[in-house]
Order: sequence, then structure tokens, then C-alpha cells
Amino acid sequence: MGRRNGAAASKGRGLRPFYLIIGLLAVVGLAALGYAVIGSRAGGAALEPIPVEGADDPRTLVARAEGVSVGDPSAPAKLLVFSDYQCPYCGQFAAQIAPLLKAEFVESGTLELVYYDFPLAEVHRHSFLASRAARCAGEQGKFWEYHDVLFGEQARWSASSRAPLDDLEAYAERIGLDRAAFGACLRSDRFADVVSANKLLGEQLGVTGTPTLILNGRRVTNWSNYAELKALIQREAGA
Repeated sequence: MGRRNGAAASKGRGLRPFYLIIGLLAVVGLAALGYAVIGSRAGGAALEPIPVEGADDPRTLVARAEGVSVGDPSAPAKLLVFSDYQCPYCGQFAAQIAPLLKAEFVESGTLELVYYDFPLAEVHRHSFLASRAARCAGEQGKFWEYHDVLFGEQARWSASSRAPLDDLEAYAERIGLDRAAFGACLRSDRFADVVSANKLLGEQLGVTGTPTLILNGRRVTNWSNYAELKALIQREAGA
């Protein structure tokens, strides 16, 4: 099970590498990525993180990692969310906290929310595949819709004794995706490098458990208390 953010970090600890990473994002942007056939598979689908070439170079790592954002990139508050689709606490954040953030702060232009994959594959065996599945949905413009379905159906697909390929494809069809195209992506190694780079990026920022929230460079220690999180965002936004 993913660990609560508050238990994993010292209160108020700043993350110096964050500023380097964000600065590099503005310089190098997001790179087009190749897909290598590496890692454990089920029916051709990559199920585990793969080595990321140049991961020891911050510029290379930033170029390979891709957060998925919602909101105004120029918003005064930026919230990074490192999450695992098989983590129950992440499901709690997605169902109870994220909708409030989007309604109150994202829609008003106060907050940009950026999702990063942090699959704890050593304890959540389907989490890497689920992260890839959401990226495959993103190819058809429905990352967030699929993100919500994954968390909503977490108890079902997480309990599968085998890679839940059929369930993941059924969810894609449910939200109106081209099932054949989605399935071809899912049953390949597409986005294995992106998800792996996301995980490494989180590790360089000091992420050890999920969900981990980083607001304007500082770790949020009590994400489950919406009143506290709201106050932090308002302070960062100068409200």
C-alpha cells in the first residue's frame, strides 16, 4: 500500500532539486521518445519500469519525464502530484480532494495541477501497466477521463491475479476510445520509458511514497485535510 505523504516527509521541508527540475523544464521542454523492448511482459505488454538512458543527467531525465497537467501553466500555484493507480490513498485523493481543487482553483486559473506517475511496482504489481494504460488513453485525448475510471474501478482490476489487460481495454471502450488502437498501445512497450522516467524524477525529488504532493517546491504534509491544503494554495497565490 502506498504510504501517506505526511508520514513520509519532515514537515515544511523544501525540495531544492525541484527548482532545478522546473527550471530545466522551461529550457529543454518535452522530448519525443523512442520505445525500447525491455522489461517483463504479458502478451507483449511492458509491466515493469525499464532503464532510462542518461537518468543521472537532470536535463536528460526532465526531457524524458512527462507530467500531465490541467490548468493554466502561468498560474501562481503549481501542484505536482506523484501517484500510483493501485494505491488506495491515491484513490482517496483522486476521488475526494482533486475534484475540489479543480473546481475551486484550477478553473479560476489559480492552480496548475500536474500528474506524475510513481508506480510502486514492487508492492503494486499492476501499477506500472495502469500508468501506461492512462498514457495510452492520453494518446486519444482522454487521459483524465481514464485516470478517473482507473481509480474508480481500482478494487476490481487491482485484485486480478494476472495482468488485467481485458479490464483496462474495457475501460477504454467505456469512455469512448478506439479499443483496437488503445489495445495495440497497451499490449506493447509504449510509454514504458516515460513512466519509468516519471518514477526516477520523483525519486530525485525525494518522493518515497504515494501520493506525494509538492506545491511550489515544498512538500505538502497533510494532503487529506482540504482546509489546510486550500490555505496553502491561497497563500502561494497571494490570496
